[in-house]
Amino acid sequence: MTAPVRIVAAALLVVPVALSGTAFAADPGGAAIAANGTEAGAPPCASCHGEHGEGQPEGPFPRLAGIDAGYLVQQLHDFASGKRASDIMGPVAKALSAGQMTAVASYYATSSAPKAAEPNPLDETAVAAGETLAQRGDWSRGLPACAQCHGPNGVGVGASFPKLAGQSMEYISAQLKAWQAKQRTNDPLGLMANVAARLSDKDVTAVAAYYASLPADETSASSTKGAR
Repeated sequence: MTAPVRIVAAALLVVPVALSGTAFAADPGGAAIAANGTEAGAPPCASCHGEHGEGQPEGPFPRLAGIDAGYLVQQLHDFASGKRASDIMGPVAKALSAGQMTAVASYYATSSAPKAAEPNPLDETAVAAGETLAQRGDWSRGLPACAQCHGPNGVGVGASFPKLAGQSMEYISAQLKAWQAKQRTNDPLGLMANVAARLSDKDVTAVAAYYASLPADETSASSTKGAR
């Protein structure tokens, strides 16, 4: 089995055990945490992630609205344990109980918000190159298509592979670079570390631009499918 095939095979092994089947209902307590924070000292999520969870592209603070609840819960646990390092999110996550993590994750998972505007126009050449990598990959370099794990149009797959459509270019770029530098290591089976290691700086910019160019909601994404 070749290296790129191993990456895809590993990805397919992860999907069935993802938490996508877990039922998460909207929780009014989650809305309160997002807007007001907690008595234990966690600040309002909205102060960094936007009033409606749309994110702040120049933060870069990621979009939370519409992200799988299981994924958000796992990231909060990883921030709290230090498995995912962050000087900002580490203390915030430690101030949340397990129940509060679930509540705020379910709130954002069932929320919707328009995509936050990019601070600068996206380069269409980069967007087109990113679309090719996202949809087809580059097997000559052992790069599987991003869509094989993150789904068509970047809609995400369960709790292991987050939604990318609607995230800001700066945030996606920052995370890919964090995988490359081994500053982020909480990926299932080391999949993202393997993929990111094969990306050039130009690739990172292209993929980030492509996903930042997509609409944040699936209805709009479906209507624009094949339009490029």
